Parts: sequence; structure tokens; C-alpha cells
Amino acid sequence: MALHPMKLVTIVCEAFAREPVLDLLRAAGARGWTLFAVEGEGRRGGRPADIPEFSNIQIEVIVRPEVAAALLERLERELFPRYGMIAFAADVQVLRPGKF
Repeated sequence: MALHPMKLVTIVCEAFAREPVLDLLRAAGARGWTLFAVEGEGRRGGRPADIPEFSNIQIEVIVRPEVAAALLERLERELFPRYGMIAFAADVQVLRPGKF
């Protein structure tokens, strides 16, 4: 079994930012992602998921390290000033690197 190093980029943002984030992922070369509704609490208090338009979403994407770096830089520069969001990356290993 051969494992290949990749990056898992996780973005948690207001649902209103969905399309700009997905457009950025496509432009960065991501081949796919997983998106789901989330709720939680942070420095600014709670954010329930009971009203879809005002809820949070989480988007996860696995990409090559250089794509992750470019993606995070663009998120910070282009979308952080306009939307409530956080993003982080973690090292992962995958079995089928051609899928990503």
C-alpha cells in the first residue's frame, strides 16, 4: 500500500459565501469537495443552523500542498474581508492521488 501526502483544507463560512468559495476552489484546480451544514459557537457567540440562509457551512477539499497554499492565500486576500469564515489545513495521506 502506497500513501501519498496531500493537504486537507477545511473552510467554515457563512452560507452566503458558498458560491464565491466554490468558484475559488474551481479556479484553484480542486477536483471535488465535500460541503455540509454546520453549527457551533465561537468568539462571536453561537450560530445555529435553523435558518439555512444564515447558517454556516463547512467545505473540505483535498489538494496538493502547493494548491493548498495558493488556495489559503486567495481565501485570506479575497474572501476573508467580505465574509465571516475561517480556514485551516492539515496533512493527510491518500491512496489514490490521481483523484485529487
